[in-house]
Formats: sequence, structure tokens, C-alpha cells
Amino acid sequence: MFKSMFKKTGYIKIGSQPEEKGPSVPDGMWLKCSKCKKMVYREDVKEKFYTCPKCGDYFRIKAKTRLRLLLDKGSFQEWGTDIEEKNPIDFPEYEEKLSDTRRKTGLKEAVTIGKGSICGWETVIGVCDARFLMSSMGYVVGERITQAFEQATEEKLPVILFCCSGGARMQEGIISLMQMAKTAAAIRRHSDAGLLYIPVLTDPTTGGVTASFAMLGDVILAEPGALIGFAGPRVIRQTTGEKLPDGFQRAEFLLEKGMIDAIIERKNMREELGKLLRLHTQKAAKTFASKASMFQTDLIEEKHSDKENKKEKSAWERVELSRSPARCTAGDYIDQIFEDFTELHGDRCFGDDGAVIGGIATLSGIPVTVIGQQKGKNTRENIRCNFGMASPEGYRKALRLMKQAEKFHRPIICFVDTPGAACGIGAEERGQGRAIAENLSEMSGLKVPVLSIVIGEGGSGGALALAVANEVWMMENATYSILSPEGFASILWKDGKRAKEAAGIMKITAKDLKELGVIEWIVPEVEPAQKKNLETIAGNMKEHMLCFLEKQEEKSEDQLAIERYERFRRY
Repeated sequence: MFKSMFKKTGYIKIGSQPEEKGPSVPDGMWLKCSKCKKMVYREDVKEKFYTCPKCGDYFRIKAKTRLRLLLDKGSFQEWGTDIEEKNPIDFPEYEEKLSDTRRKTGLKEAVTIGKGSICGWETVIGVCDARFLMSSMGYVVGERITQAFEQATEEKLPVILFCCSGGARMQEGIISLMQMAKTAAAIRRHSDAGLLYIPVLTDPTTGGVTASFAMLGDVILAEPGALIGFAGPRVIRQTTGEKLPDGFQRAEFLLEKGMIDAIIERKNMREELGKLLRLHTQKAAKTFASKASMFQTDLIEEKHSDKENKKEKSAWERVELSRSPARCTAGDYIDQIFEDFTELHGDRCFGDDGAVIGGIATLSGIPVTVIGQQKGKNTRENIRCNFGMASPEGYRKALRLMKQAEKFHRPIICFVDTPGAACGIGAEERGQGRAIAENLSEMSGLKVPVLSIVIGEGGSGGALALAVANEVWMMENATYSILSPEGFASILWKDGKRAKEAAGIMKITAKDLKELGVIEWIVPEVEPAQKKNLETIAGNMKEHMLCFLEKQEEKSEDQLAIERYERFRRY
């Protein structure tokens, strides 16, 4: 029975059920793509980073090939080659099968581990190879990965693992299952040391590997179209009797469901990994002192303001300006102010909310985490991002990125622009109140500088959930309120038509809130705050951000949290 599992039948072993085999790269001049069924020239496949030149489908590649595509030439040093194989449950003919697989593949085991560099940045790297018993996880695989994390922790190095597996190695029984806990524990220690781990999920990543080291990264990437899941699709179909939706358990499905950060094409993988390593290195983190010293401590003169030529506006006029669909969005300011922005996706629980964007960037060379509530500029965009009204998934994504920033000692900059949190049955079912409350609680204790800027509407608790900061700024024509003027009028006066009147007494403008001590600075606007004036407004904002960061530099982690607590304690 064991031997029949591995005959060349066009299937591979996934968990306890066979799954259709994806394309591989055999020897020979020509090969057939398993997706489009066309014959393709091997050199064309190689030139396109081992993807089909006809349909773009991804071929599985050897560990050695993967390392060659990623690493700086001559930098790789292999580790863990002396770990002895075991047959812990005395499975019949297991040793012979291992020996035969080594002879056929030239591999010692299913994962190759070592140290190398990508774009000059040193890292520990591991690559699973599906040719070796479908890269199933047995003792040696688990031990190699565990030792790699232990050594990386000792040397203070990041870890990148290219995951591909059919899951646990059945021939090793319960000992294979124990590798899940062992690798997870080693990853936890590496994480507690403040070090970066990036798993890259390739086709297929399933079973016990998905339920352990593959899904425990700080940033989780995937190749396009990769099959990713715990139970294989055939197992699910046979167990439930249900027809699975198109694209189920593919990388694109997981991105939509908030489980991974990004899908990266193979041709761009080296560059993207190099950028992530650079953003997370200690060298990059130490650039703050040298960069910040270039800017004066005192706030820069508001040279872009043209107050003399501005007519005083009513509160309602500012409400209308804050809601203008032509107004610059969080995404506009992120693109203009920061360099190297890498967007990260998902709450790791349910979905990726388009109403909240966030990721890692640099501010004049200083690594920061940037998060913003995003509105659209047309109907289609607004539907995608729910008019800037975040769901529980949006707030959980924001909190995930904030906790990640705390781990890597990155300042956090938030852009607030929302009429309020998403309202609806789904949001309540998934814990909208709990999600907002957790943000308020966790943000109050963050041990890194936090700056929040209200750039449009600051509506109720949905806005406050991104505004528990060391300083809160508001743009001149932004608003920040307990709820909308319409809602205020409806609740207190039973007449929503009195919204203009309500706006005048609610104290919701930047000027009002500066006088109340709710905000620290009013960001001057060159009107209108639209694309044509974005460079000027953002330039002024950026200068003040750098001054804010310089003021926080000498403060201890505890002091930052205490000052944030005291800031809100005074109200």
C-alpha cells in the first residue's frame, strides 16, 4: 500500500487523500503545462522564472533553483546536513524509501536550510522541495527548521522559509505530529527576541505545515495560485459533500479572507524580500538618530498657511469640506509622504477590509508603520472600501500592524478619515464593539511613538479606534465628533434636518478641539485639499512628522505609554 502511494500516477499525497499534481520542471527540451496542456520550450519557461509562457501558470521548482533565483551569488552556507534520519514507529520499508528518494532527487531531505544574503541583507533561509516525499514533515524536517530558528535567534538574524508540503509524514506517525509543536515553539522564541520571520507559501502548502510554521510569520507572502489550506480540497469535498467555490484555498482566496499579507510574483520575489529585510534590519532602525538630527526641534513655521486670505468658515461648511469626495485620501498622503511603502493585508481571522490600509514604509529613511482609513473617490472605490467605514476586520488588521510595529520598535502614524465604524448585521456578528475596544486598550499601552492625524471626517468610536496617540493632529477643514451632526440632531432633537445647527454647537472643528485640548496641532490647508495642492500640504505635514519623531526619540518605552495614558486621563 505504501509503495502504491508514490507511483507515478499523476497524484501526490496530501494528508490522507491524493490531490491532483501541479506542474513541475522535468529534464528535457520540451515540457507540458498541466494547466493549459500546451507544450512549451524549457528555456522559455526558465526565462520567465519557471512559469508557463502560454498561460502564466507556476511550475514547481527545485530547492537549488529557488536558492539560485533568490540569493546573492556564493552567499549560501547549508546547515543541518548531519541530522540522522529516524524510523520512530518502525514503518515497513521506510528506510529503503528514503534511500531511494535521496538517490532520485539528489536531496538529503525535504527541506534545505542555511544562511545567505538577499540584496546584501543576511538571512537564514529554508526551502521545501516537493520531490522529496511531497515535502512532508518528519523528524529531520522539523529538526532542521527548529535548529535554524534557534541559530537565527542566537545570531539575531531574520528567517525566510519557502513552504511547500503535503503535511505530516505518515510514516513517522505521532513523532511527525510533534514537529508541529516543536517548530512553533522555536518560532515563538525567535519572535520574542524581536526578530523577523517571513514564510512564503508555494504550491501546495497543506496539512500540519499550514497548521504550524507556515502560518506563524510576521509577514506572510504567497506565490500566485498556490494551493494553501489545512485539509486538502478533495478531503473537504468527500467529507462535506459540497461543491467548493472556484479558487477555493488558492492564494488569492486567502488574501481576500485576510490570512496572508500579499501575493508576490516569482519574478519580483527577490526584490520584495530584499526590501522587507532592509526595512526590518537593525541598521535601518538606527538611521533615526542621524536623520532626525537634520531637523530642528521646534515646530517648523507654518509657511504654507494663507490665513490672511481665508474667509472664516462655519462649522457646517467645514463638515461639507471634510466629506468632499475630491479631498485627498489616506492613500494619497501615504504615497506622497513616505518611501518604500509596502502594503500588508488581512486580520488573520476573517478578511481584508478595504476601509483600512496599512503597511511598512520609511519616512526620510526612518522605518515606520503607516495605517489609514481609506475612502474612495468614485462609487466603485467607495463600495470596495465601504466609504471608509471599517469593519471588525479593519480594526483587527490595524491592531495587528500596530503590535508588529511595537515588536520591531517602529513609530506608528495613523490617518483618520471615517464617518464612523461599519454598521450592519455582519459587523455586529463579528464583534464590532469588541474590535474597537481592543484597539483603544492596546493602543493605550503601545511602547512606541504613535501619531494620529484627522484628515477628513473623524466620526465617533470608529475614528477614536485609530486615534489613541501621543499626539493627535487635525487638518484645518477636518472634523472630529461624537457622531455626525445629523445623528446628533436626530437623537437630541428628533429632527435630523437641524444638522447645520447641531454642527455649530458640537465643537467639532479643528479650532474648537485645539481650544479644548483634544488635539495638539492644526495642519494648515492650501485650499482645496485636493491633488493639485497635495505636494504642499504633505510636505508641511512631513516636516512636522519628523519633528514629532525627534521629540519622542529620547523617551523610554514606558514613558511613551505613560504619556499617552496621561494625555487621555486629563479629559
